[in-house]
Order: sequence, then structure tokens, then C-alpha cells
Amino acid sequence: MPPVGTELADRVLGGWLGRIAGNMLGKPVEQGDVWTRERIDGYLRRAGALPLTDYFPEPAVEGDGLALRPEWRECVRGRIHGSCRDDDIDYAILGLHLLETHGFGFSTEQVGELWLLRLPYLQTFTAERAAYRNLANGLKPPLTATYDNPYQEWIGALIRADVFGWTCPGRPRQAASLARRDAVLSHTGNGVYGAMWAAALVSAAFTAHGVRAAVDEALAVIPASSRLARTVRRVVSLHDAGLSWEDTLTTVDEESSGLGWIHVVPNAAVLTAGLLYGAGDFTRTIALTVRGGLDTDSNGATAGSVAGVLCGAAAIPDRWKEPLQDTVRSAVFGFDGVRIGELAERTVRLAVVSGP
Repeated sequence: MPPVGTELADRVLGGWLGRIAGNMLGKPVEQGDVWTRERIDGYLRRAGALPLTDYFPEPAVEGDGLALRPEWRECVRGRIHGSCRDDDIDYAILGLHLLETHGFGFSTEQVGELWLLRLPYLQTFTAERAAYRNLANGLKPPLTATYDNPYQEWIGALIRADVFGWTCPGRPRQAASLARRDAVLSHTGNGVYGAMWAAALVSAAFTAHGVRAAVDEALAVIPASSRLARTVRRVVSLHDAGLSWEDTLTTVDEESSGLGWIHVVPNAAVLTAGLLYGAGDFTRTIALTVRGGLDTDSNGATAGSVAGVLCGAAAIPDRWKEPLQDTVRSAVFGFDGVRIGELAERTVRLAVVSGP
């Protein structure tokens, strides 16, 4: 049975806190063609921060700092005072606003309308920017996803999916259906499947007996023959065969080479490995996921959301929560400075309304 009452509230808050903490953890090294797994671990080793159990430390040598994202000073230990603005969090907020405004019967066209009303164009990227431009030029879905958009199978739709899982606890198929309706505004194929899979994964985390069961449930909502499903199953099989986390990622890296560091398929592999080898431990899950490289802040955010739902907010160590100061910076109009607790409370109200 899905959790109710105070347990549901704790698990939803855990999802929000986990998403934001995981995003902040991965943000300094969000440049997958520069920050490989080897380079990330080298940075952490020089800073005396392996194993990784907290936010990134400041760079130990000047050369390391030069390669970090410009926002790194707001995302490292001792410098975090509330969360940074980031699209991985903006879309969770926008999804919440979508459900509050239009309910669970929202249309893809209504998703696009809210983007134009609430989201600045220059805070969109890749497939979302292409879809936004198409919307502004008068195109309608699904043409918004396909016209002049080379990013249709990248990770953008996946990062928008968590809110559909949080509001459909224990109902992964319903969560996936909502995520699909959102995703087709900007994505096709594996890009859409990634969103469906992530929403189902978050939803299943409310009721599944452990992370492996949640991964299995999420796989059931996407086509078994899709490259995304085959890649996730491959990670599962390597994990089950007893390979180390490093060897699993090396194997899958070779099998998905050429797709690019923002494509949904290799990122789903990094995310799946982080979840499985993290084995439900919040810190280990987000640390392994971010150390896996590629789109580190997006993967850290989704892994943190799943792990946060599994364990609940109360079980997330304070070193991840306290620096966030219950505050979110956001580019979504009307939401900058909102409390994390308020976002979670509003999410719980929707989860109750959505019913069993």
C-alpha cells in the first residue's frame, strides 16, 4: 500500500530534498566531455574527499578550479546557502505548477503554454529550447518536438519527470502516462521513454521492497526492445553478475559510445548503476551517481529523488539538508525563494487528490 499521512509527507519531502541535494552535488562538474569519471575521482583524491560523503570540496589545486562550472562557489562545502538556480529544479517546480493549474488531465499544449508564461527562454537548453522556439513560432505538439530539433533523445524530458512520480505514489503506470504527455512536447523515442521510466521509478520507490524492485517495476512501463530498456537491463545484469561499479560503467560506456554525454541512454546507465550499487543508502547513491560522470547534476538529482523517497526526509543526513536552508532559487516566474517544505506540502496535497 502507498504511504499516507505523515509517512507520505516525509517521503515526498525526501524526494524534493534528495533531488535538490543531488543536483547541487553534481553541479560543479556538469560537463561530461571534460569531467570524466577518472577526472572527477582525481579531483576528489587531491582534495582528500574520497570516498565522497558530502558536497564537493573546494579545488585543491588551481587547475581544477578553472575547469569547474562557473557556479561552483555556490555549490561546494561551506559555501552553500540555499540551492542554486538550475533547470533540473525549475522543471520540477513547473511540473508542480502545471498539476496545480490544470490537474491530472492536463494536455501537452497546456505544458507548452506554461513554459511560455513562466519560464525564461534563455533558461532552457537543447531539446527544450528547440521546442520553446517552435512554440513561440506557432507550432503545435508533436511538431514542436520534431522540427529542427536534433536533441530529441537527450535527457531533458527525464529531468522533468519526478513530480509525476511524487504525485502518483505506488502507481508507476499512471506516473509514466503523465510523464509521457509532458515529454512529447520536446522529445521522441528514447527521450520520451526516459521520462516515463524516471517517473515510474520515483513512483515505485514509494512501495517497492528496495531499489532493485523499483528498477524492475520502472522497466515494465517502457518498450522492452527500446535501447533505453536494453541498456538498463544490461546494467542490472552486470550488477547481478557481481561486477564492480567501475567495471559495470566501463562496460556500458563502451557499448554506448558515440551517443554523447547528454543523451538519455548512457545517463540512464549511470543512474541505474548509482541506484543499484548505492543499495538504498542515500549518501552512497548520490555520490556514486555523480562520480559516474556525464550529466552529473541531472543524474544526481534523479538518484537523490529516488533515494530520498526510499528513505524519507528524516533519514537523509543533515550535512545534505542543512546547507539548503529550506530555500530554492528558481527562474520559474513567481517561485524564486520558495521554501522546499512548501513545495513538498503542495506536492502531498496533489498526491492525495490523485487518489489510489
